[in-house]
Parts: sequence; C-alpha cells; structure tokens
Amino acid sequence: MKTVVVSDFGGPSVLKVAETDIPSIDARQVLIRIIATSVNFADIMSRQGRYHSGGKPPFIPGLDAAGIIEKVGSDVHRLKPGQRVIALLKNGSYSEYTVSDENLTFPIPDNVDFETAAACPTVSFTSYKLLADVARLAPGETVLIHAAAGGIGTTAVQLARIMGAKQVIGTVGNDRKRDAALEAGADHVINYQTEDFAAKVKELTDGKGADVILDSISGDVAEKSLTCLAMYGRLVNFGSAAGGTGHFKTTDLHSSCRAVLGFSLGTTIRNRPDLLSNASADIFRYLKEGRLKMKVGRHYPLEDAAKAHEWMESRKSTGKIVLDVAK
Repeated sequence: MKTVVVSDFGGPSVLKVAETDIPSIDARQVLIRIIATSVNFADIMSRQGRYHSGGKPPFIPGLDAAGIIEKVGSDVHRLKPGQRVIALLKNGSYSEYTVSDENLTFPIPDNVDFETAAACPTVSFTSYKLLADVARLAPGETVLIHAAAGGIGTTAVQLARIMGAKQVIGTVGNDRKRDAALEAGADHVINYQTEDFAAKVKELTDGKGADVILDSISGDVAEKSLTCLAMYGRLVNFGSAAGGTGHFKTTDLHSSCRAVLGFSLGTTIRNRPDLLSNASADIFRYLKEGRLKMKVGRHYPLEDAAKAHEWMESRKSTGKIVLDVAK
C-alpha cells in the first residue's frame, strides 16, 4: 500500500511517500481502506518530535480516518465488512489502509459524506470532551475559545452554541481569520496579536470574565487567560501551539474557586478509550440534524502531505485540511 512516513524529525520535507505491506489485524481490530484523512496540529508536532505521545521515525502520522471496513477480527461483533466508518487511530492514517480497534471505530450515518466524516473525528471528539466532560459547560455560560478559526476552534464554537452557551467569544492570530470564526457562530472575535483579549473579554462580560476558556496555545496566552476567567471558571489547556509553558499560582485558584484543567485526545485514545464512547452518538446526531457543520478549508492528495503541513504551519489556514487518499 502507498503511505506517507516521517523519515526523521524536522520540517515538512521529512514526509516521504513509501510502499509498505497492508497491516494485519488481531481478534478485536478491523482493517479499514481509507478514503480520506485529516491533518491535525498534533501531526505537525509529531513530525517535529514535540508531541507528547508521538513515535520515533520512521512512523506514519495521522490521528483519524474515514473509510470502508475491509476485514474484521474474529472477536469483532459490532462491525462488519463494507461499513462506512470513522476511526481514532493509534498507528497513523496517512496511508491507503489502517488498522483500528473496534472500540475506536464508529459507523458513519448514511447522510454524512466522506469529506465531512474525514474532517470530523479529532476535532469533534476533542471539542465535545473539552466542553461537555472536562469543562462541564452549563447553559447560559460564556465561553472563550482561542484559535477559533482552526479545525477545533470552528467546531468548538458550534458545539458551545449547541450546548447552550450564552455567549461565545473567539480569538484569532490575524484579521484574515475573523470571518471563519464568525461564520462558525462566534458572537465576538478578537485578534490576540493586536488587541488585549483579556481586557476585551472582561468588557464583553461586564467585568465577570469567561466561565470556560479553551486554550491550545499555552505560554503567555494561557497565563493571560487566567486574568479573564470568571469565579468558578474552568480554563482547559489541550495544546501548546506557541511552544511555551504557562505558569500559574495556587493563590490564583483556591479563593476564586477557579480550575485549570488539561486534556489530550491522544492520551485518552491510548489509555482510556472508554471515555470516548459517549461522544460519538451526540456528534453524529448533531451532524445528521445539520446543527454541526465541518468546515473544510483545503484538500490535498495523500502524496502532497508535505504541502498540507506547510499550509497549516503558514498560520493562514482556516477550518480543516483533508488528505484525499482514494483519489
């Protein structure tokens, strides 16, 4: 099968097209012929050697895929060959075939196409877990979402709305990205490079601050976020795109009853996949009802994975980037 491997840690040029054997499956796994897969920021960090649970070269990058089941293991009873599915993966998705555990594979509803399905898994499962289970978003609360024009950002904005947020505020790194966040449903969008986002959030909330803040940037952005987190608020960090580390004081937390929390989809896939089962039913229901829409910014063929990474790293991308494997 054709695949793309990270030949060494480094820039996009280390992504090499290769031919490898179609993988075998065990009793509780399925073999999937991939139709399309998405590019996630975790793929960039894995390629650079900065992802906390990334492999050592050579390895196949990619966290999720949409495709058709070709074969099922002897102990698989919930799935069957020919089914259209999405999968959250432990062994990479930049390839024509992949192996997935049964409990991380989910049938695609008939009215959901492969483009939507391919764009969906990582960003929708992450966003759902962040808002529903980690932050425990309650109806009527205000949510601040950093990097609101990206794949997770545009998905989280929509899910916050679906879950009853009173006000959704997004931040972006440049003005060209404002429209993507607004189209997703954000009430206000702040350029954190040119504006004091914390001051603006306090202004938009009459001094109270945001009840929930989703932060994938870390560093100074995380530290500044705490200054506009409401009493009893929850700041959830799920990445470090800026490459820095945020520092907090315990005195900033206990008297205000605020919390700083963390989440990693990759860690959860590897260690607690059972925690993801509750997300799939709601996500697919929202997709079927048209309440959740996956924004795809660009498509690339599998062999142009390096170009897809370059586009994501340019900081110009909005929405999801999809690799069309079967075309």
